[in-house]
Amino acid sequence: MKEQFFKLFKNSKKYFIKHEPEILVGIGIAGMITSTILAVKATPKALELINDRNKEELKNDQNFYKLGTIETIKTAWRPYLYPSILSIASITCIISGTTINTKRNAALTTAYAITENAFSTYKSKVIETIGEKKERNLRSKISQDEVTKNPPTNSQIILTSKGNTLCLDSISERYFRSDLDTIRKVINEINRKMMIENYISLDEFYYELNMKPMKHADRLGWEIDDGLLEVHFNTCLAENDEPCVVLDYNIYPKYGFDILSK
Repeated sequence: MKEQFFKLFKNSKKYFIKHEPEILVGIGIAGMITSTILAVKATPKALELINDRNKEELKNDQNFYKLGTIETIKTAWRPYLYPSILSIASITCIISGTTINTKRNAALTTAYAITENAFSTYKSKVIETIGEKKERNLRSKISQDEVTKNPPTNSQIILTSKGNTLCLDSISERYFRSDLDTIRKVINEINRKMMIENYISLDEFYYELNMKPMKHADRLGWEIDDGLLEVHFNTCLAENDEPCVVLDYNIYPKYGFDILSK
């Protein structure tokens, strides 16, 4: 029983740390809604206090008109105490959640950039060592391994209505049906837009391919400073010896690609 309790506590702690920004923002929003409701409920009590104070002052001074702003606040502040405290706490939660999320994104962007640079260096050294032709053969073997380990099923294949060739996107690891001419036209269009706008999102690439958006794909993309997008088409065999084209990218999308827009 004790071990189960500690295991539950450990899992709960991991979940909270992982989703801390969302939890804090959620608590903050709930708190703001609750504080608004409490403030509305406190208003009749505050008005009652103001009316009582006005009557008392009028009783003592027949020439009295009404309380001033400062006196009104001094008289009616108590009913709003708890809603005010809750509002401040809620705003703090929202700001904290947003700050944590921003820091995590910045750290993720930095880590991704380091990984990307390391991969680029490794890739150039592999080509330098074994030659470009052997490197392409190696890519083809890796693509075949991907298809063999994760064979497509009919329910997984995305029908884009732009061709019937089985394809595998190596970024999202999703199968879809299209054709090489269509994909090449999409790549040309993406590069055209990138030359005009300086960057393009992964989501837009999938949109052009007529594929469904992928979670967080709008936060990944390419920028012109890294060069134009090139895709290598590695041909493999899926189950039942059906040809499958694996899309292998010379430049993988990265976080912070649209920094120029900020």
